[in-house]
Amino acid sequence: MSTVTLIGSRLAEPGTEFVYEGEADGCAGCPYRSQCLNLSPDTKYRVTSVRENAQTLECAMHDGGVRAVEVEPVPVRANITTKGAFAGSKASLQGPCPYVECPSHEYCEPDGVAFDEEYRIRKIVGDPPHDVCHLDRSLQLVELETND
Repeated sequence: MSTVTLIGSRLAEPGTEFVYEGEADGCAGCPYRSQCLNLSPDTKYRVTSVRENAQTLECAMHDGGVRAVEVEPVPVRANITTKGAFAGSKASLQGPCPYVECPSHEYCEPDGVAFDEEYRIRKIVGDPPHDVCHLDRSLQLVELETND
């Protein structure tokens, strides 16, 4: 289900994905607060459409102003331990990984997911993109639901 919100005009393109971080210091006193701050913090969203004929509004946080868009929460791809991983079960991330050059790093530390929380597995994607885990973890690439 989509939600109408305001985001920076430079990000207002269908397909753009972002993690909503919550209220920033510059939001205090803004007349558009209720339209901007209506998403769930630490959740990943995708812009599904930009509102036609919507004006660009001034914003203290976005130098190009903000525009009205429709967004939907998106599942996050992540590497989790293979043991007990199946669609519908709950899982959490294994923890930080210092190997930033690894092709799986973005899935071991994905945006919009916290290490200390459990998430429902939406679907099993398959093997992670790395050949060898340098931390000797047995991992599987999955899609996690982050908006339970």
